[in-house]
Amino acid sequence: MLEIVLVQPEIPPNAGNVIRLAANTGARLHLVKPLGFSIDDRQLRRAGLDYHEIAELKLHQDWNTCRAHFAGRRILAFTTKARILYTDVRYAEDDVLVFGAETAGLPNSLLEQFSEEMRLKLPMRAGNRSLNLSNAVAVVVYEAWRQLGFPGGA
Repeated sequence: MLEIVLVQPEIPPNAGNVIRLAANTGARLHLVKPLGFSIDDRQLRRAGLDYHEIAELKLHQDWNTCRAHFAGRRILAFTTKARILYTDVRYAEDDVLVFGAETAGLPNSLLEQFSEEMRLKLPMRAGNRSLNLSNAVAVVVYEAWRQLGFPGGA
């Protein structure tokens, strides 16, 4: 099962959208504290609709705790600071997909823990800063799920 990790997400509707995405693709969602919102936030619930009951969600106290949780698994970091495109990777069923906060992305101290081949990017037009977090997660998760043959999909 694919694992989605949001490191210190800040905007409740983005996290809510990813909750809905996880429920619809069979991925698990992990949120790494500190969060920019309460897990009971009304906007988070509104964006996630009734998918909160379907999605598997786990909270982690910090990045080190989260990383230890996935010991032995391939962890991929998504960043504008990568050279390899997200489409140039062959995804595996147990991959861990890590995304940073909306305003800052993944911190350099965290990115340094990933070798260059474990850092991936989504292409954008020159001069643009970033994509919306929930949109970027959706693009990557659907590419990985597609490569895996949409297991569990209808």
